[in-house]
Amino acid sequence: MSATTEHTTHRAPATPQPEFTALERAIINRLQYGLPLTRTPYQDVADELGVSENTLIQHLEALLAQGILTRFGPMFHAGEMGGGLTLAAMRIPDEAFQRVTEIVNRLPEVAHNYRREHDLNMWFVLATESPEGINEAIEQIETLTGYPVYNMPKEKEFHVHLHFEV
Repeated sequence: MSATTEHTTHRAPATPQPEFTALERAIINRLQYGLPLTRTPYQDVADELGVSENTLIQHLEALLAQGILTRFGPMFHAGEMGGGLTLAAMRIPDEAFQRVTEIVNRLPEVAHNYRREHDLNMWFVLATESPEGINEAIEQIETLTGYPVYNMPKEKEFHVHLHFEV
C-alpha cells in the first residue's frame, strides 16, 4: 500500500515560476482543499469555479502533463487503516545519489522522496500494509543500496493545513 504515487527526488526549482491563467490559479487553489465527497465531485468543483466539468478535467490533465502538478490523487492515512507509516532518511554520497534514488523509488512503499541539503540528504515516506512492513521495507532498501536507513517514526501528529496559494 502506498499513500501516494509520487516517486521523484526534488530540489528547489532553479527556474522562475510559471505564469498561470486566472482559471489555472483558481483550479490549483481550490483543489488543494480536496474534492467534495459527493457522487459528482468534479462537477461540483466545476460549478463552484463557474466552468464545465470537462473544462476542469482538461485543465487538470494539462497541469499534470506539463509537470506543474506532479501528483493528484487521494491521501490515505496508512496508520489508521492498519498499516505502517514512517519518515526515513539516508546519507548518500553525491556520486551514488542518482543510482540510490532509482533503487529506492522503485519500491511501492516509498513516497515523497526529496533531496535535502543536509548530512542526511535523502528523505522519504514509507507506507506499508502492516506496521511490520516498515522494518521489512527498510531492510530491503538497505540490502539493495548498501546504505543504512534512519527510521524516524512520528511521536505526535500535527496537521498544519499546508496549502500553497498561486
